[in-house]
Amino acid sequence: MFLLLRYIFFRTFVLMKTVLLVVGKTTNPHFVSSIEEYCQRLAHYTTFEIDVIPELRQTRALSVSQQKEQEGALILSRIQPGDRVILLDEHGVERRSVDFASWLEKRMASGARRLLFIVGGPYGFSDAVYGRADEKISLSQMTLSHQMIRLLFVEQLYRAFTILHNEPYHHE
Repeated sequence: MFLLLRYIFFRTFVLMKTVLLVVGKTTNPHFVSSIEEYCQRLAHYTTFEIDVIPELRQTRALSVSQQKEQEGALILSRIQPGDRVILLDEHGVERRSVDFASWLEKRMASGARRLLFIVGGPYGFSDAVYGRADEKISLSQMTLSHQMIRLLFVEQLYRAFTILHNEPYHHE
């Protein structure tokens, strides 16, 4: 009976979609190949995709606030009803990998259709995006490039799934 319940629970992970929504393409070929590798590994555990919003063009004529508002409108247009929206934000909660895995397990069991993790543009998020967010997570107190954050996030997501499946990737 325990194995059946465990199978049903982990099958829910595969049925729920996990999405990383980012502003701008990843251009560094080293990051691109590493991100692709972790995306392939994640396919073993969940339906995962990276959704890219193109960078704004001709931003020199826009103030920082205007850029955040325009990016925010594009971000909000990608959010679907029933999404659990989590911002990857420097002011979010920091967690150890094991704690992130536990947090992820609870969110995936919550019944949301999609877990939508969002990396904003170079100036962060608009007030409207902050208002729509369900939670904020920080990967570090240090400032990291947006391309690096994408790689760190997909690696930590993969690590969380290996922790939940008691696989030997993570060591304490």
